[in-house]
Amino acid sequence: MNKRKDFNSKQFGHIIRNLSSSFFCLLILIILLSACNQEKRKEITDRSGRNIIIKNQIKRIVSTAPSNTEIIVDLGQAEKLIAIDKHSANIEGIPEGLPLLDFFYPDAELIISLEPDIIIASGHNPTGSGEDPFRLLREMGIPVVYISMSKSIEDIYKDIGFIAELLNTEERGEKLVIQMKEQVNSIRKAAEDIEIVKTIYFEISAAPDMMTFGKDSFIDDMIKITGGKNIFANENWLVSPSAEAVINRNPDVILTNVNYINDPIGEIKNRPGFNHINAVINDRVYQIDTDSSVRPSARVLYAMYQMSQAIYPELYEQQ
Repeated sequence: MNKRKDFNSKQFGHIIRNLSSSFFCLLILIILLSACNQEKRKEITDRSGRNIIIKNQIKRIVSTAPSNTEIIVDLGQAEKLIAIDKHSANIEGIPEGLPLLDFFYPDAELIISLEPDIIIASGHNPTGSGEDPFRLLREMGIPVVYISMSKSIEDIYKDIGFIAELLNTEERGEKLVIQMKEQVNSIRKAAEDIEIVKTIYFEISAAPDMMTFGKDSFIDDMIKITGGKNIFANENWLVSPSAEAVINRNPDVILTNVNYINDPIGEIKNRPGFNHINAVINDRVYQIDTDSSVRPSARVLYAMYQMSQAIYPELYEQQ
């Protein structure tokens, strides 16, 4: 009997030691797995200054602005898009059949069902309702990064760099920025020797609700790069000028990217009093591609070439 008791005691002790060892190993495994999971996430500061925790490897993206969608496509990451805003639907290179979201009122239930790794939003998304449409999604733990409206071409470079870092495509992002800078410098160099600088009115909304951009806007930056002078360069950002203000500033060239009326150039020429403007007198009113002139991505280059040729056609006639 005693021997059996001794044997059972030893056996029990051995079992306890094995269990303790197994528990210790399991605890170590849990700690290691936890550490691995933590390594798969990183903290970043988005373009609006918010600190966000995101996955290290982003595989499922919701893009809520066409400029961001264009950058994602240009970085070769289009296959990661699982939903886009309606204005992105015409972008070449996006996968077919993607759900289309309202720019100002995105369907939160739909987005949740898609299980995105990240939402890449625009600083303009909240302006329709006055509230952040992604607040609920952020509170539910879905990372949302914001790309504020670019105030310059330099800001566009930074937007590209940020999204490239976000998606671990830094090398491709650097290449895209270098290519863009080369073409921007080419446009700027073409205008270096201009003796008489043309004054420009760039219209983004037609009468009676005329709108243009002043300083601290990438469109103002584009006008400078192409060698022109914005007649509203002293005004802050988005400007709603009166007809009298445009007439008094008497621009040499008028550019419009309005595409929602049948004849935007004819409409400008036939406005009361505009027949006294040099641009109208000399038939220097031109239409610029809408999408590439309002979406801050590398594709603004297309609009810049159009602008440069419209403002200083003589530079291109010599080539």
